[in-house]
Amino acid sequence: MPAADTWEDPDRLGRYRRRVFGERDTIRAALTEAAAHQRRVLSEFLEFNADTEYGRFHGFSSVRTLDDFRKAVPVNDYAALSSRIERMAAGERNVLSADDPAVYFTSSGTTGDHKKIPVTPRFMRSTFFPFYYAAWAPLAEHFPEVLARPDAVLNLKHDPLSAPPTTASGRLHVGASQVDFGAKFGEPLSAEPGTAAPWGTLPVAVEPNDHLEKAYLRLRLAAQHEVRCVIGINPAMVAALPHQLTLWGPRLVKEIRDGTLGGLPHTAPDPARARALERLAEHFGTLRPAHVWPHMRALFCWTTGMASLYLPRLREEFGPGVASLPAPVAASEGPVAVALDRHGSAGSLTVTAAVYEFVDADDDIGPDAVTLTLDELEEGRDYHVVFSHIGGLYRYAVGDVVRVVDRVDGVPRVAYAGRATRSDAVGERLREAQVLRALAAAARGTGLDLRNAACRVRDTGGPPPHYEFALAPRGAWSAAETTRFAALLDAAIGAEAPAYRAARSDGRLRTLTVRLLAEDAFLHDWHTAVATGIRPTQVKDRLFRQDPALWERLTGSAQTDRGGQ
Repeated sequence: MPAADTWEDPDRLGRYRRRVFGERDTIRAALTEAAAHQRRVLSEFLEFNADTEYGRFHGFSSVRTLDDFRKAVPVNDYAALSSRIERMAAGERNVLSADDPAVYFTSSGTTGDHKKIPVTPRFMRSTFFPFYYAAWAPLAEHFPEVLARPDAVLNLKHDPLSAPPTTASGRLHVGASQVDFGAKFGEPLSAEPGTAAPWGTLPVAVEPNDHLEKAYLRLRLAAQHEVRCVIGINPAMVAALPHQLTLWGPRLVKEIRDGTLGGLPHTAPDPARARALERLAEHFGTLRPAHVWPHMRALFCWTTGMASLYLPRLREEFGPGVASLPAPVAASEGPVAVALDRHGSAGSLTVTAAVYEFVDADDDIGPDAVTLTLDELEEGRDYHVVFSHIGGLYRYAVGDVVRVVDRVDGVPRVAYAGRATRSDAVGERLREAQVLRALAAAARGTGLDLRNAACRVRDTGGPPPHYEFALAPRGAWSAAETTRFAALLDAAIGAEAPAYRAARSDGRLRTLTVRLLAEDAFLHDWHTAVATGIRPTQVKDRLFRQDPALWERLTGSAQTDRGGQ
């Protein structure tokens, strides 16, 4: 008989499905009364946190409307709140929220510094959990067999720690995927798919920061099970999996044959499975996920940003007809949007979770930025996201840019477009989203495929600077194709970014150049970063890479340079 309250327990699965669908239906129903829900969320966190230090300083008790709130509170980023957060992490109470943080989520900013995101029980109940459960609804509804067994999902981001780090006040300071929400917040149904698999908690000891060995051991265990879904959230983790099968295939096969795990006795030897995998590798030249798991059904990760360039081809490596379901638009600091159906990239704003404001992505965002409400957004435009919620983050600029795809019941449906980071050497004010769309346009115009890309401003101190692109192509590109791609890319960036077009026109920027790398250059770079001890969830695709050491590490496998002068 299956143990109670596990993924094998039919009663648990039924309760899980009811909770997931119920939260989705509540969020969906709220879209028709979005303005009223936004007013309610505002009133609730103002009242709840009125007597905090921050609430008293900004006069929360006198705020009645969003306009009042805008006048009373500046637009914040993490740096603006960090001194207060550090005091909270040291044990001071009633600073940003009347509810003491139970944990602090870690998050790597643009600089790579680890933030401490305060996470309160009230925030989890009213803001996080409804959004979190709803995010799994499309998977549970359309791929029910994925949830039928605990070993049907390979959850790449699940990484429990036996001795997690803490703040000065003794609170956990970990990634969201390292928190047991059931134990910490009384939500036993919150365990993600795949977390109860045999590899959910590794049966052998591994150094906490040896993330590559952890990844290998999970892959080794999963290779003997019928995995039907891979959860990565960060798509770079999903992209790394086929590469890891190539790197670790011989070791994996040997351990399956010998019945070992990490060199230690584990299960009965399985020479039949080992030989089957060997034959597949011999026939196809390497092992692919589709060979190891021929019944794969779905990938769950972010599908936009850089992933939009490589995910369509990457999906083929997992098998014919494999679906890619978009992970929600969110950050450690709070939720933004969640897919309520099988749309491939966008989700509806979660109007019950936070108060949302937006700033046109071409504008600078600062304390006095003029914000827009959700009813003022235009389809096909990019916006900075600013949110406020009961957990103590007020008018918080999360650093992400979203693109409005369409509207559902009058509420914008948005897709993650990229980080808000700009590249601005001579006034060109380039955003990630603009360059990513230009890369996609150049790929369409040439029929070429990309595995990944990065760029930097190259300034030798002589002629005007130019943008240098490092591209990992899929397959061989001829010299003529590469030159054509560079020309189309330059024109497409100009079409996306008028300031770039002006800089090119008046000679402040030369035409860009393209450097072709080995196909797996970015995968090697990802592995190199993870090998330093950075958690895989935090090693994300980065388009703008100005640091010379990072650039040289990435481009050590360059093939050719193409472009005009």
